[in-house]
Amino acid sequence: MIQELFDLSGKTALVTGATHGLGMAIARGLTGVGARLVINDIFPDKLEKAIGEYKAYGIDAAGYLFDVTDEEAAKSAIQTIEEEVAPIDILVNNAGIIKRIPFLEMEAKDFRDVIDVDLSGPFIMSRYVAEKMVARGQGGKIINMCSMMSELGRNTVSAYAAAKGGLKMLTRNLATELAKYNIQANGIGPGYFATAQTEAIRVGGHPFNEFIINRTPAGRWGQPDELQGAAIFLASRASDFVNGHVLYVDGGILATIGKPSNED
Repeated sequence: MIQELFDLSGKTALVTGATHGLGMAIARGLTGVGARLVINDIFPDKLEKAIGEYKAYGIDAAGYLFDVTDEEAAKSAIQTIEEEVAPIDILVNNAGIIKRIPFLEMEAKDFRDVIDVDLSGPFIMSRYVAEKMVARGQGGKIINMCSMMSELGRNTVSAYAAAKGGLKMLTRNLATELAKYNIQANGIGPGYFATAQTEAIRVGGHPFNEFIINRTPAGRWGQPDELQGAAIFLASRASDFVNGHVLYVDGGILATIGKPSNED
C-alpha cells in the first residue's frame, strides 16, 4: 500500500535541539508515523521540560545532554544512544542559533559562534551518525534544517545566511559521497513560521508582520505542524531517490519577487 512508503515504524530518529518550536513540531510528526524519538539539548531544564511536553502528547522521547559542536561529546553521545536506545536511522540536524547583528557591527567571535552551531554542528553529527549507518549497511536518512537564508540575504543575519548557505552545500556533498551507501541527505528550508520565537514580530502591529504577509504568496505565516509532511517525506522510503535536495516550505516566497503594491 502507498501508505507504507511513509511508515517509520521500527525506525529511530535523532532530532537535535528539538526542545521547542519547529524542531519539536518535526519530531512530533516523525513519531506520528511510528518513529522512535531521541532529542538533545545543552540545558538540563529545557531538556526535562521538553520530555514532559512530549509525554503530554503521548510520546516517550529519550533525551540526552550534549553539545553538537563538541566533537568528542557528540561522538560519545551517538555511541551511547545507539547502545541504550537503538541504532539511529534518521538524523535531523535541527539545533541552531541566530545572532541578529548588523554586519558592520558584528565581531568575528559572533560570526564564528553561529557558524560553529549552524554548520560545524551538522557536520559533526552527520559525520559520526553516517559512519555507523555505513557500517550497518542498511542505509539511512540525514535531514539538515536549512533556511531561505541559504538563498536570500537580509539585514543583520550575515553569519546565519553564511552558515545556512554552507549547510545547503554540505547537504549536496553528503548526498554525493553517501549515496552509494543508500544514505539520502536532504534539507528542509522553512519560511516564516508562527512560533514563540517570532511572536514579538508578529503581534501588536509590528511592521515585520505586515511585510511577511505581503511578501508571502500564501498571505500568512506558516504553522509549525506544516513542516511535518516535508520531514516525514524526507525521512521515509518515499524519498529514497531524492538526494541532495532542499525542500523549501515557505508559502511561495522564493517563487516570487513580491506582490505589486497596488495588487488587490
